[in-house]
Amino acid sequence: MSLRRAVLNLQLRLMEKPHLARARDPAKLRRSFERKAWCLFRSPRGSRFERETLGDVPVLWASGPWAMRDAGPVILYFHGGGYVFGSARTHKAMLARLSSLCGLPACLPDYRLAPEHAFPAAIEDALDAYRALADHPGGVVLGGDSAGGGLALALLAEIARLGLRPPLGTFAFSPLTDMTFSGPSIKANARADVLLPVTRIGDMAQMYLQGGDPADPRATPLGADFKGAPPVWLAVGDTEILLDDTRRMAARLEAQGVATECRIEHDLPHVWPLFQGLLPEAQDTLYQVALWITSLSSRPDES
Repeated sequence: MSLRRAVLNLQLRLMEKPHLARARDPAKLRRSFERKAWCLFRSPRGSRFERETLGDVPVLWASGPWAMRDAGPVILYFHGGGYVFGSARTHKAMLARLSSLCGLPACLPDYRLAPEHAFPAAIEDALDAYRALADHPGGVVLGGDSAGGGLALALLAEIARLGLRPPLGTFAFSPLTDMTFSGPSIKANARADVLLPVTRIGDMAQMYLQGGDPADPRATPLGADFKGAPPVWLAVGDTEILLDDTRRMAARLEAQGVATECRIEHDLPHVWPLFQGLLPEAQDTLYQVALWITSLSSRPDES
């Protein structure tokens, strides 16, 4: 592990985790994350960004220097932020980097956020965006991180339930897959997690669900049916409170016959690929998932 990883973990533990533990106003959280993303996260030189609307969902296309939207698959990526904050802008640099590594454009929906828009608004927007891209000639790869990773997996299950054309595959960084928060790592890693304060998960769930069933598979994909789904790639850090969200998700997928790759990395912070350009391990993980995506794009269309 790099020295930068140790320094980043310390900074997150001393500054960002207390900030997230104190924050109460979603609007302030959003502005804070936007500022930090603008300061810290840099896109590769030559990256291109374009606004569009898919159905009724505003999206941002992020393309690396050589990515072409009409050649090959597209990546449909859902940002994290506990369904409360985060945006296409906060994640565009990471997706531009991934786009530059695999040569494919990425589409980032600005799905509706809580508490203004409660469950199931986010999954409805995700499904609308997917329907608009489903017939793309090269196919679609789903992706996401944290809450957005859970959203990507919930969308994968909805696609299967509705009989829509399946994506080529789905990947997720540190996904939130269980809105009942029943995983042992929620408590076991409460001190070890350098970023997420376990004291706030109840507030986040309340803002998002607003009386909805936390066990609904559209909120908790850990309970969804994935039989017949295309391959899934997952990554999580072993000190995260969401460690068991990934471990149990991988076990469920494998039990249902889904080809699953699960990477558990040591002592890396929640959604570390966001820190590409700053953290060597972030670049390594993006390179790994880019290779996986490229292998999917070479598969024959079986739909």
